[in-house]
Amino acid sequence: MRQDVIRAMKAGERDVASALRLLVSELQRDEKEGNGDELAVLRREHKRRLEAATQFERANRPELAQREAAEAVMIARYLPPELTDAQLQELVATAIAETGAKGPPDLGPVMRAVMDRAGGLVDGKRASAAARSALAGMSG
Repeated sequence: MRQDVIRAMKAGERDVASALRLLVSELQRDEKEGNGDELAVLRREHKRRLEAATQFERANRPELAQREAAEAVMIARYLPPELTDAQLQELVATAIAETGAKGPPDLGPVMRAVMDRAGGLVDGKRASAAARSALAGMSG
């Protein structure tokens, strides 16, 4: 990522270089705090940019929304691809079988199993929706 900062600076892409510097700073801070989970930092920063873009859109500030959305796209390039819907459904089915879940009240253990096995490759909201849907189809 540091090489990308240098490339952006040489290319005169100030906004890109600035965003990348901020990202590098967040990664270093996370490492100093002893967490060292780069994927978690990248996902958090990606989510922050998307949320900021939405807020700026609502506030009728399209230029700021566009900048935040562009930063989110840039950060997404450093993230591994998320699980497909089919992979997520398979993971949920496996978690339900492993936990012995019988219905919606068993969402907690199923979600823990899904998120542990997903290894950061799926958004929690998306996983929760898939688990809720699968559990809702069961008789509790």
